[in-house]
Amino acid sequence: MNLLGPAEIRDLAEMLDVTPTKKLGQNFVVDANTVRKIVKVANVEAGDAVIEIGPGLGSLTLGLLEAEARVVAVEIDSRLAEQLPKTVAALAPEAELTVVHQDALKVTELPLEPTRLVANLPYNISVPVLLHLLEHFDSLTSGVVMVQAEVGHRLAAEPGSKIYGSPSVKAEWYGNWRIAGTVSRQVFWPVPNVDSVLVGFERREDQIGTLEERALTFALVDAAFGQRRKMLRQSLGQVLGGADVATERLEAAGIAPTARGEALTVHDFLGVARAHLSAVGK
Repeated sequence: MNLLGPAEIRDLAEMLDVTPTKKLGQNFVVDANTVRKIVKVANVEAGDAVIEIGPGLGSLTLGLLEAEARVVAVEIDSRLAEQLPKTVAALAPEAELTVVHQDALKVTELPLEPTRLVANLPYNISVPVLLHLLEHFDSLTSGVVMVQAEVGHRLAAEPGSKIYGSPSVKAEWYGNWRIAGTVSRQVFWPVPNVDSVLVGFERREDQIGTLEERALTFALVDAAFGQRRKMLRQSLGQVLGGADVATERLEAAGIAPTARGEALTVHDFLGVARAHLSAVGK
């Protein structure tokens, strides 16, 4: 299959009167080798049900279809959503593609149950999109996404690291994350002013907590990293009902009240949430 190159990408954009915008986080991949690298790193196999977010003009979409995956592509831009099936019909008429014209942050149902997420995510909303999809689609077991390097390293950061934060802990709730590769700025149009990385994940086989526990855990995480210089007895007090209550819950979970958020794993935060829910009779 012929994948899209720089000339084809620009021709399509001109035909559709599309100018990549920072608002939508659009940077189109124009290098076929990079596309095939992403598909290979994601271990996409024939028959896989893959969800792609922000397919744009179809560079990665065609790479996924070349691997004989079944693809559902979610695109917010109406011009791109309308054109993508036409592009695929011309270059890969036998491929199985479904295009959903919708905001990825609002998608809760799809025509197929995706098992893999493979996408060049819009950089301005990459973390919210990831967390939204993992929350609403339990069928997702693995994936590889291209994100801004700073964001990717935060997602894969370990406790105690300077870059470990709220995205690190929330991502850990769902599974294990790793940096799976780097991507040159030169493979994009327009060329971004930031570096990019591939981030891979494998979903946990079993959920580590209930929906109620997750909601409180995430609230605690936000509080801890919203005031990361403060000790947990102070930062978590606003969620748990004061510093004294926070101290009790932390001690019940076996965590020093003087610790700070960057020292805790997702299981530690979950322990505090469970201690609180138990204490209030929930």
